[in-house]
Amino acid sequence: MKPLMTRLLLAAALLLGAAGCSTLDRSEAPKLDAKAAWAVLPFANNTETPLAGNRAEAIAESLLRAAGIAKVRRYPAKLAQDALFEPGDRKMQDEALAWARTQGAKYALGGAVDEWRYKVGVDGEPAAGVALSIIDVASGEVLWSGVGGQSGWSRESLAGVAQKLMRSLLAGGLADLRD
Repeated sequence: MKPLMTRLLLAAALLLGAAGCSTLDRSEAPKLDAKAAWAVLPFANNTETPLAGNRAEAIAESLLRAAGIAKVRRYPAKLAQDALFEPGDRKMQDEALAWARTQGAKYALGGAVDEWRYKVGVDGEPAAGVALSIIDVASGEVLWSGVGGQSGWSRESLAGVAQKLMRSLLAGGLADLRD
């Protein structure tokens, strides 16, 4: 009876662990100046969810501030796409990077949203997938990049799952933040 109970508990633990899965890949953290000015660039929306890029940008901006970066600005509204389904236009991202240069930003955070939905099924688990990049504004060079996907429990919000995912990703990019 005990071996059966042990197997059942182990199986239950594996199932519970798999229900809130995440996958992360990121490059090595660069040395970054915590007192430098940052800009949040437009995030490409590669999903069928309207305004997913805008939602991810708002979360990213708040996470940068929570990490101790005080000087964070978001690109001006005039550079934003008017379309409900943004095409992820590179021209818009380039214009926002040029704007960041005029603002004296040293770093910019850009990204793309690849998944932003509730899965179809009985439980409707939230699922988010994002790619983030920290860019040297002066040169346009990508200093750090990370990509990840995460799903949550049926009672979790999509914004909460996305926030956890983006926090985990950014923790890797901001690991060597220096005052």
